[in-house]
Amino acid sequence: MITIYGIDYNLNAIKAQMSDVLHGCMINTLGLPEDKRAQRFVPLDKSNFYYPGGRSDKYTVIEISMIAGRTEETKKKLIKAIFKSFAEELAITPVDVEITIFEQPSHCWGFRGITGDEAVLNYKINV
Repeated sequence: MITIYGIDYNLNAIKAQMSDVLHGCMINTLGLPEDKRAQRFVPLDKSNFYYPGGRSDKYTVIEISMIAGRTEETKKKLIKAIFKSFAEELAITPVDVEITIFEQPSHCWGFRGITGDEAVLNYKINV
């Protein structure tokens, strides 16, 4: 699950393209299937979005929640892929992107009426 925060007038204008860019990074880096897109966009009025100095109105916060198991190298590769893709495809420089990965054990996830440790997935977690 990915939650993306940004200033409404910037985020709304590119969220469909941003969704494709993010999901492409998830597919290429983590091996997620095409149909595993789980994203939530939270466009905020500028008066409700305070961000660090030296950033522009394109400042974007990305929170990625995932089942634990990916290697440190894989997670770093994902973060760098997002920075690169945002710069190349969305004209959002790395200084304007903040990414946090939150991991929980599989038993802490619930979807399709079962817990994550009971699920049979069509992709690998331990990559």
